[in-house]
Amino acid sequence: MGTPPFAVASLHALLDAGIEVAAVVTAPDRPAGRGRQPRMSAVKEFALTHPQLREHILQPERLRDAGFLAQLDATGASLYVVVAFRMLPEVVWQRPALGTINLHASLLPKYRGAAPVNWAILRGEAQTGVTIMKMDEGMDTGEIIAQASCPVPEDMTSAVLHEKLADMGARLLSATLPAIKAGTICLQPQEEAQASYATKMQKDL
Repeated sequence: MGTPPFAVASLHALLDAGIEVAAVVTAPDRPAGRGRQPRMSAVKEFALTHPQLREHILQPERLRDAGFLAQLDATGASLYVVVAFRMLPEVVWQRPALGTINLHASLLPKYRGAAPVNWAILRGEAQTGVTIMKMDEGMDTGEIIAQASCPVPEDMTSAVLHEKLADMGARLLSATLPAIKAGTICLQPQEEAQASYATKMQKDL
């Protein structure tokens, strides 16, 4: 489950690792540009280039829709992997046998929310990273499964950091899935006292 280019790296890594991807869930096509022509997400564009995924792309408008939930169940997926998608209702994330995991572009509990990379740059963080967590009802509040960190040079841009963290997260995801399947992961609760939030950035008019 993902939408922007950040999520493509993870989908690519799962396929390269030989992991069976039962379905790809992404945002519906949206009007964009001056002509307001429908534009598909980066994840959908990537999925369409892989024959095994073309017929298994789901683009729900409403995540609680009964038809979409039936499509999810029909995939038979034992685990849902979320990378830069949107908040999932409990009726979705609690469905698979192995639960739902989320790859987030920060060292949680720092920078929960929509724009962790941008805020890490804006705040001049010397270090950031990625976190894989088990999803729960909160916004990026689930128990931590794995983390990886990297330095943030002073001259690094958010675009470069996005790409670096996308690749790092994809590698961590591929390395972590076997342990999730085997049931050998160690879950660590987040320290709420250390939590901070990365709200969506707004363009100045």
